Amino acid sequence: MKRLNSVNLLASRMNLNSHLVHDNLSVSELVEASIKRKEGMLTESGAFLTATGKFTGRSPKDRFIVKDDQTEKHVSWGNVNQSISKYHFEALYDKALAYMENKELFVFDGQAGADNRHSLPIRVINEYAWHNLFARQLFIRKKETGIEPDFTVICLPGLQADPAVDGTNSETFITISFEKKVVLIGGTAYAGEMKKSIFSVLNYLLPFKGVFPMHCSANVGKEKGDVALFFGLSGTGKTTLSADESRKLIGDDEHGWSEQGVFNIEGGCYAKCIGLSKEKEPQIWNAIKFGTVLENVAVDTNTKQLDFDNGTLTENTRAAYPLEHIPDVLTPSYAAHPNTIVFLTADAFGVLPPIAKLSKEQAMYHFLSGYTSKLAGTERGVTEPEATFSTCFGEPFLPLDPSVYASMLGQKLEEHNVDVFLVNTGWTSGPYGIGKRIPLSFTRAMVTAAINGDLKECTYRTDEIFGLSVPTSINGIPDKLLNPRETWKNPKKYDQKAKELAGRFQKNFSRFSDVSKTIRQAGPKING
Repeated sequence: MKRLNSVNLLASRMNLNSHLVHDNLSVSELVEASIKRKEGMLTESGAFLTATGKFTGRSPKDRFIVKDDQTEKHVSWGNVNQSISKYHFEALYDKALAYMENKELFVFDGQAGADNRHSLPIRVINEYAWHNLFARQLFIRKKETGIEPDFTVICLPGLQADPAVDGTNSETFITISFEKKVVLIGGTAYAGEMKKSIFSVLNYLLPFKGVFPMHCSANVGKEKGDVALFFGLSGTGKTTLSADESRKLIGDDEHGWSEQGVFNIEGGCYAKCIGLSKEKEPQIWNAIKFGTVLENVAVDTNTKQLDFDNGTLTENTRAAYPLEHIPDVLTPSYAAHPNTIVFLTADAFGVLPPIAKLSKEQAMYHFLSGYTSKLAGTERGVTEPEATFSTCFGEPFLPLDPSVYASMLGQKLEEHNVDVFLVNTGWTSGPYGIGKRIPLSFTRAMVTAAINGDLKECTYRTDEIFGLSVPTSINGIPDKLLNPRETWKNPKKYDQKAKELAGRFQKNFSRFSDVSKTIRQAGPKING
């Protein structure tokens, strides 16, 4: 009866037909509904496969935050955090209510944040059954349903905006109202917009509670306090490297760091699966089964066999699955303070060393810089790796000024004496198009050595341009690989490319005018 009442209450508030509202359906029911509605198909593995249509990645230029009395003071407005007026948002919201009035809808009640002391109760309303399945698998599922949410996500791919009337940049819109506590999404079927919108909401709310929100994966070893964090943008290896058979997974993408320790924001994983193989990434491979949502993966329509090497639709093929699809996952998904942090960068220039140890000042410099390469497909219009700087390794999702997050990191590093490493999962022997991607097996071995403490006593050299402390030898890794200059056929071309990247670092960092001299000097130097 409680379940029915919650549907009726929602329907009456939003003027919906309660007979068309499906409340907190099970995985099986949502899969069945998705197939019945011809939204996708079951594959040989049992996973549900769908295509997201025109948009196979996020649309950052269509993301807005409503400017109100509070957000006007706190949000770092600009190209990343674009403003939309309360008037335009209310008009879009009214359009959404009218659009939903006689639509079949699917509702999920859950939360973001595994630590109940800092969790956010949410409700997700979808016009697609598979979107609701995605939400059920990616957010944290609660045993009790019908609880009034602190934030509601309404995702309506079929509803398009009129830019001339609605104050948007296109027919697509991802709008967040902190006053109304609503995320409104329209004009795109890419499911990742839902999860990243709630992450953006928490990136705004958590710092005011003294909790550091982080765009990182996390895992934990057998020893107490053996916690590792992996910061990085999409495609740099957060999910892959944190899925380690010798360690328990906490989460693969979004976490909070409170006074008690680290907690997962989500209840599932959203793994890139282009080029996925059972040999290289067995945990992710085995997680793709019934209940998993696959986006834009190529398939043989006769045999229902998946082709992970085929990027015809997009390089940004995805698998969304619940944490319980990973064996030996940490439950509940929170742990102690980390003792190792890894910054992941996919260097398209091919000049950064595959691993380097950072001082606290260098850690702050590289956190603020957030250098990586946008990988193909993650955002609209990106077709090959592009060198970019995304402050705090998550600028598209940070409503507040970067200094807020950087100061929280600095405080945590000081309090907990954390070892920080910069790991290049990108190219070596040359830039993208000439060089080759650093083998995953080597990256895993280096990361394992860093987490296990094997690099505490090894010999280091100082990179002349980037000032990084680079190990001269790691067991199982060719010494030549540790010095990228030696992997290039023409060392002078390496020097030229390295200085070019160093110049980009310096140019980018000039925007941080209030950073201390010691942090500023921790960046790369160009001599001659």
